[in-house]
Amino acid sequence: MALMDFVKKQFIDIIEWTEAGDGTLAWRFPMADREIQNGASLTVRESQMAVFVNEGQVADVFGPGMYKLTTQTLPVLTYLKNWDKLFQSPFKSDVYFFSTRQQVDQRWGTTQPVTIRDKDFGAVRLRGFGNYAYRIADPKLFHTEISGTRERYTVAELDGQLRALMLQHISDAVASSGIAFLDLAANQVEFASQLQQATAPAFEKLGLRLEAVTVQNVSLPEELQKILDQKIGMGMVGNDMGKFMQYQTAQSLPEFAKGAGGGGVVGDAMGLGAGVALGQVMAQQLGQGLQGAGAAAQATPAAVGVKPDEVMATIEKLAELKGKGILSAEEFEAKKTELLKKLV
Repeated sequence: MALMDFVKKQFIDIIEWTEAGDGTLAWRFPMADREIQNGASLTVRESQMAVFVNEGQVADVFGPGMYKLTTQTLPVLTYLKNWDKLFQSPFKSDVYFFSTRQQVDQRWGTTQPVTIRDKDFGAVRLRGFGNYAYRIADPKLFHTEISGTRERYTVAELDGQLRALMLQHISDAVASSGIAFLDLAANQVEFASQLQQATAPAFEKLGLRLEAVTVQNVSLPEELQKILDQKIGMGMVGNDMGKFMQYQTAQSLPEFAKGAGGGGVVGDAMGLGAGVALGQVMAQQLGQGLQGAGAAAQATPAAVGVKPDEVMATIEKLAELKGKGILSAEEFEAKKTELLKKLV
């Protein structure tokens, strides 16, 4: 009985692979010192392929199905081993299984900004990230180029290489799409399609098929985003520098008002100095609005024929600045006196 058990252990009757979990791309059937029985059963499940390798040379490739291993079903291996058609002895061969199902939710993203040419801005440093999915399409090529004789090859081991291929072709995808940076956010599907087309040939060289690409976000580095925001703000006021400066000043007042007392003596002095400067700019702009003329840098524009209600409105604005601590009481009184003299 023990002798029969020993004999049975020397030959393999059934060859199959049941995937225990996700993440495995290639798996080598454990042979040890055993041989494959002639007429043994090979089972290849859906989303799998099997490859027989003889002394490092790829022989027969099997798709999904159940096979009886004979010289008829192993024509390449039969040729390599110089078997005749009636050969029925056990034989040795490495057998590799490959998972051909989609490997989904693979992440790509720029660790550093990628410089691209843009028709609006010339050169732009771009950030982006998204997902992609792929599958093994040519197990023979994948075995030769990537997995080799390893017992197990995983998705994680290939991740860095594929992510680099995705990033390498971002510039090509933007150029092919012809989409300006400002329009990329509204055309992410088109950009993703161009990125897939640009990257797919590199995947094919590894025996892979790039099934899908998604773009979740495209943005600029923070410092360039601020410049873009300013450009957009200029466009909203018709590229009028005076109006843009008024807008910037108004946006800055609350921040200076909040920070003007929390930094000690030096912080208070700096906050007060900045606040006074902003207050003076605001007063100048309000005065210019009343007068309808004068240079932006002129601190005390002179004008005649000022209406009383306009003077009172200006004084009220200055009082609000004083109430927020941006103007001192002395500065408020001096400006108020100056404005009241215009009524005389």
